Amino acid sequence: MNAVTLGPAGTYSHRAARAVAAEVSFRESVTAIVDAVADGEFERGVVPIENSIEGSVTESLDALAEYDVSVTREVVTPIRHALLAQDDAFDVVASHSQALAQCRNWLEASYPDAGLEAVASTARGVERAREDARVAGIGHPDNAGSDLSILAEDIQDRTSNATRFLVVAPASARADAGGKTTLIVYPNANYPGLLLELLEAFADRNLNLSRIESRPSGERLGDYLFHFDVDAGLYEDHMAKAVGDVEAIADKGWVKVLGSYDTEHVLE
Repeated sequence: MNAVTLGPAGTYSHRAARAVAAEVSFRESVTAIVDAVADGEFERGVVPIENSIEGSVTESLDALAEYDVSVTREVVTPIRHALLAQDDAFDVVASHSQALAQCRNWLEASYPDAGLEAVASTARGVERAREDARVAGIGHPDNAGSDLSILAEDIQDRTSNATRFLVVAPASARADAGGKTTLIVYPNANYPGLLLELLEAFADRNLNLSRIESRPSGERLGDYLFHFDVDAGLYEDHMAKAVGDVEAIADKGWVKVLGSYDTEHVLE
């Protein structure tokens, strides 16, 4: 099996993808990853969906809504950030915007005068540090190699820092078996009690929503779609009936069921 994820090699996405496939390729954006899977170029894609400190990755939410794909697995991995540089005489810290945000308090306390530069991935920031002595990167300590120094380890603001990755597959791979289901709902309507009706479809059947998030539909200002993670599989009768109710409520719009899947924890 081949998989595609955020590159270059050495990103946290790469570490998660190695639990999915032996052969891993790279793209520079989540949208490009999901697009490549939808087009059949790759069997699987691995995209970050949520971080325990910074919350959801909006590009991933929007790409899942836009492309015809499924979700077959969830990978959860701890995030251990280190500050990597040629030496401590740097002026700029370069990393992915999420990593910079996850280390915000530590950076302000330890290097208040350093500028911050958002780049496509943590690995790209480490590459910048290799190329330029004035730049430090944030990444996993293993990314230091032989040419960078580890100036500090575990610099994330909370020790519980972890990221959820979703394994994206072609729509034909959608499964009903698994402990969690993800669906996206676009009601194409707006009236008092609409969201309550959607929630009651799950609450009335004692189904737990582990995540709910709204995103602009892109159709018009104030128009939203909703992402739901439900702690049940589609093979379960009460879950299937809840989805049926949601489809009836959103009859003027659409419901995209991405499938049911299980969770794997990768501790490396």
